[in-house]
Order: sequence, then C-alpha cells, then structure tokens
Amino acid sequence: MDLKKLYINGQWVAPLSGQYIEVENPADKSVFATVAAAGADDVAAAAKAAAMAFSAWSAMPLEDRITYMKNLLVQMIKLEPQLVDAVVKELGAPVAFARTNHIGYQFVRTQSYIDLAPELPLVEHLSQSVVYRRPLGVIGCITPWNYPLGQIIQKVVPALLVGATVVLKPSQHTPVTAYYLAEAFDRAGFPKGVFNLVAGRGSQVGNAICDDPNIAMVSFTGSTAAGIKVSQRALGSMKRISMELGGKSPFILLKGADYEKAIRQCFNSIFLNSGQTCTALSRLIIPREEKGKIEQLMLKILPEYTVGDPSLETTKIGPVVSYDQWQTVDTYIAKGMEEGATLLAGSRPEAPEKGYYVKPVIFTDVTNDMTIAREEIFGPVLCVITYDTVEEALAIANDTPYGLNAAVWGPDKAEASKVAAAILSGNVYVNDSPRDVTAPFGGFKDSGIGREGGKDGMLEFTEPQAIFNA
Repeated sequence: MDLKKLYINGQWVAPLSGQYIEVENPADKSVFATVAAAGADDVAAAAKAAAMAFSAWSAMPLEDRITYMKNLLVQMIKLEPQLVDAVVKELGAPVAFARTNHIGYQFVRTQSYIDLAPELPLVEHLSQSVVYRRPLGVIGCITPWNYPLGQIIQKVVPALLVGATVVLKPSQHTPVTAYYLAEAFDRAGFPKGVFNLVAGRGSQVGNAICDDPNIAMVSFTGSTAAGIKVSQRALGSMKRISMELGGKSPFILLKGADYEKAIRQCFNSIFLNSGQTCTALSRLIIPREEKGKIEQLMLKILPEYTVGDPSLETTKIGPVVSYDQWQTVDTYIAKGMEEGATLLAGSRPEAPEKGYYVKPVIFTDVTNDMTIAREEIFGPVLCVITYDTVEEALAIANDTPYGLNAAVWGPDKAEASKVAAAILSGNVYVNDSPRDVTAPFGGFKDSGIGREGGKDGMLEFTEPQAIFNA
C-alpha cells in the first residue's frame, strides 16, 4: 500500500494528476499523512478498468462473489488495528468509539450483506414472465468523512455482491481509512478492476465521476445541498442515483418514560462522534410539565461525556473534523444564543489553538422555527423543545424538511410504537430497541433518494428486466 498512489485495475499507480493532499489530525492540527489527489484522467482510467471488469464479474456465480467477500472480511479484520488508528487520527474519533462503532460494527455489516446475498430475489418467476435483477454496471461511490469506513461499506459491499463494479472516491478529509480497505481488497485477491480507489478533492473527482460515460450510477452520501448538485450533474447523462443526505432528527420523550435511559440514548446519538452523524437525534421534544425534572437529569448525566484526547480510552468526545466544521458549529451556537434559546449547558468553543474541540451544548426554550431547530448543525448541539400534547409533539417532529431518523421513548412500548408510526421518517427507534442491520436505511423528503442496508440496499445496484416467455 502506498498512500501517494491510487488503486486502479488491481495495482497501486501514481496519480496522473501529479497532485497530492495533506491529511490533518484535528486533535492537534498536525499533518500526519499525504495521499494522492486524483484528477479527471485518473477517474477515467478507474472507470474504464471497472467497465472492462464488469462483464466477467457480473457473470460470475453469486457463490463465488460471496467467497471473495468472505476473504475481504478476513483481511479487514486482520487490518483492524490500522483501521482504528486511521479513524482516530484523521477524524479525531475517540479510540474506544472508533474500535466499536467505526470499525467493529462494519465487520457486522459486511457479514450481514454476505448472509443476505443468497436470499436476494435476483430471479422472480411471475405468471407469464421472468424478472431478472441485473447489476447496473460501474457504480461511482462518493462517501463523506464522518464515518470513513461505514459509509463505504454501505455502498461498496452490496454493489459488488450483486455483480456491479466500483470506483470509490472517499472524502479528502478522511482518505487513509479507505486506503487500508483498498489494501484489504488487494490481499483478498479480487479480480483486477472490480474495485478501484480514486482519492481526491470533492468537486474535482466528484464531477468527473458524474460525467464519466463508463459509470452507470452515482451513490452519494453527504449534505442535502451537495446531494442536489451531484444529482443534477449525474442526471445530465441519465445515470441512476442514490442519495443518503441530511437530517434534523426528532426524539419524542413521552410523559412517564424512563427519562434517564432516554436521555443517555439521546446523548449517545447527538454527542458521540462529536455530533457528526446524519442520524443524530438533535431535537429532543419533551413534555412541558416535566421540563425542570428532565433538565436536571440532563445536567446530572452530561459530565459522563468527557471531551479530550481521542487517543485515550477514557475519552468520549474528540474534536470535530476540521477548522471549517469548527467554524460552522460555533456559528450555529452563536445563532442559537442570538435567537433567544437558553444555554442549559456548554458555550461557544474556545479558539482552536491545539485542536478543533467543541464541548457539548444543550439549548432549552427552543422553538421549532429557530435556525438551530431547522438546519443540520453536524456538531454536539442539542435543541430541547417542549410540547403540551402528543399531537403537538408529532406536529413538531414532522415540521422539518428532513425525514432520516427519529426516536420515541414512552412508558408503554405499544403506545410509543403508535407514535413512532406517525413520524415521517425512514427510520424510527422505539425505546431501547437496537438497530437492525438487515433493515433498509434511508430518508423521506429532503433526506435522500433510495435505501442502503438490507436487501433493499443491495437491490439499489440492480435494475429489473422482464422476459415475457409464457
């Protein structure tokens, strides 16, 4: 593996662009790596290699593709220490969280796709026809920085299993993790051209992927604004698109619920990973008559979420990913104060002289028309909004352009499930129910198009063909 090269057609090759990117550690602002920066010619070479590999890869029996994927998982597990180290250094994720959520959980996801692959309805016999799910071809995968491995696994693994080939462009802020994944592909012995890595700057490489005639589909994860631009460009050549975009997710706390457990669930969602999670439960909607009690519980629990050096096992919250992100979060905190929300905990962050740290912020007395309640902050900032009736709570929850994630916690799971079903969101958690990796993941409204995860996420990379042969 050579960080100053790209992985194209089964080989590590120097970038035709002759350009490179320095990767910063947000915990101390040091440059710890330099990676290749692909240009349009590099993308074209990768897309051509993927297109040439597609015929044989898609024709390969599914069980053989599954064997390759099992081999990949073995190699990923062997590289676990390096993957964890990369996420800690390039994202600033605390090492314990990096080990479990950023890396370990992705092994579970990969195994889930392997297990689901034989169950896919790739051939369906109807009364007068047979429907085949054909792999689309070359998939251009554009992934963000907030989960450097997880966001890649959600695209690359299912696409390859159904017979598509891949050109991957990871975030320029967190590319090193993707390099270790490419190394795992190389060690697993995948055929040349099936998987290709083109690290580089956002719009430059992203635009080339959207424009390349060999790429059939663009699968993108990022902000809604960026997703709209990518979609418009990709549709210029009628590429298929899948968009996993932003959120402003509500958490309805019903009267009489286990407030302490619910608050911890909410804090884990909005504060861990420094709030840089698209599904973060950033709007806590609570019964007005219980406001004082809930606020005191939040203040009691908050000290558990220690901020500090991400290399320490005891750290819960590290820095945000970059100076730009630090500025964005600081601006939103200032905006919340300006609009009249009350700072229950936290403050504007100190100048980032040694790292881009932001301590958790809890705003109370928030109304749903405030900027901090409407826009995705992507930082450790929680908005607490009160309601008088469950109907009002649901109206607040659904009064958003987004619909990616939500949660309801109540004293009765059946009643909480009824409330959950009324929330316009692609995913809704009820009480302490765990995430199901076999379920589809994706958003309503401005939160995206298409699904990742489960069988639905695998079939995203196929197209149905009906043969009328009765």
